[in-house]
Amino acid sequence: MAAGPTPGQPRRGHRLRRLAGTGLVATLAAMVATTLAAALARTVGVDFAIPDGGGETIPLSGFAVVTGFFSVVGVVIAGALLWWCARPAHRFVWTAVALTALSLIPPFVSGANAATIAALLGLHLVAATVMIPVLTRSLRTD
Repeated sequence: MAAGPTPGQPRRGHRLRRLAGTGLVATLAAMVATTLAAALARTVGVDFAIPDGGGETIPLSGFAVVTGFFSVVGVVIAGALLWWCARPAHRFVWTAVALTALSLIPPFVSGANAATIAALLGLHLVAATVMIPVLTRSLRTD
């Protein structure tokens, strides 16, 4: 027989809705933070030119869009772990840290200059710093 929710613990569906709402707010915060950080980097001379991408410069809106997309992916992963795992917060931290580490590889192989690479690495960490703690707290059961 399956055990029901512990008294005082919200049901999984309620927790999932709360996670989605919190994730949406965190996604918007991460989008703003990375876009502002990219704008700041641009003002100090980072050009965000990616030669391997056809010689294009990443627009500020591109940072917001990519951050938003991958932040939503993180919320979906957190939701799946909440639904299927006994310890979703623990699993999420390991998954998110591993995915963040993997996300640091593309700047190095982009062919960009050192300033752009450093800025892109920093922007990945800005988004992770916003999203990971917020989603982890939302997944905790205690």
